[in-house]
Amino acid sequence: MNYISTTLVTGANGFIGFELLKELSKDKNLKIRVTDLRNDRIDSLKNPNIEFVKSDIRKEEELRPLMDGVDRIFHVAGICNLSTTYDTLKPINVNAVDKITDLALEKKVKAYIHFSSSSVYGTYKGNPFQETDLCFPKDSYGKSKYDGEQIVMSKIPKGLKAVILRPCTVYGPGCNDGAGKVFSRPGKIAGIPGNGKQKLANVRVEDVASAAIYLSENESVFGGIFNVADDSHPSLEEALSLAADAFGSKINKVHIPLGFLKVLAKLEAPIAKLRGKIPDLEYEAIKYLYNDYYMDNRKLKSVGYTLKYPDFKSSILKMK
Repeated sequence: MNYISTTLVTGANGFIGFELLKELSKDKNLKIRVTDLRNDRIDSLKNPNIEFVKSDIRKEEELRPLMDGVDRIFHVAGICNLSTTYDTLKPINVNAVDKITDLALEKKVKAYIHFSSSSVYGTYKGNPFQETDLCFPKDSYGKSKYDGEQIVMSKIPKGLKAVILRPCTVYGPGCNDGAGKVFSRPGKIAGIPGNGKQKLANVRVEDVASAAIYLSENESVFGGIFNVADDSHPSLEEALSLAADAFGSKINKVHIPLGFLKVLAKLEAPIAKLRGKIPDLEYEAIKYLYNDYYMDNRKLKSVGYTLKYPDFKSSILKMK
């Protein structure tokens, strides 16, 4: 599908949004409007085809002008952590989705790409997560992303040309927050959580961005949900060791019981809150470390997308 009008990217100054913007910017003829609360990363591209509009997308009066002349939307913006309460998450992860999809319908947008999360599935039940699985989100973040998805799905029968993406743990250059940061930058690794044998699901940020663009250009997939994950499932200990090797980080190979980590997380939470920060060790995140975490990516590959970084080991070692 050709887009001759303007492509809108929300949350374009964040980790995933900025990678998406870099990929879109390779098309020198594409007009791109971006929005976020900051624009330091965006400005670094120095692309005259990028129009930055600072906005709070929770407010319809600021959201509506963003939609003028837009024919494609990548909705990346959202609060992405496991420590924020649902009441705080809802205005951006749920209510803003309702507003932006209503406007997309009103403006007859040709494609709306919605960034959700594998957190909607909940904890692992023993079989690789598939897009057709029932979702049982266990934390406020997962519930907010699932509720946002439900809004998108409710608009599809009304004519919304939407695709929902469910990335797993996203890592790569520029990641400074979330579970993927340990696989993205130098930093001391204090120990191995649990027995370290838990299998992980990861995906490079470049594949999240490229898959989103690929799907936005393929009308046959509209209305679908797609897991975004690579082909490999390294153990937690293997992944941490690879990260230490790639970034020259110090790693303590002592195994730390998950129950003890929960205690530490509870102690860290109020201190982080006083500092206005998200704790490095999130209590809700530890719940995901008791079991393997497999993602089935066959649906994405079945529609013709080829992963740029299918293997975690070779990918992370290229980041040296």
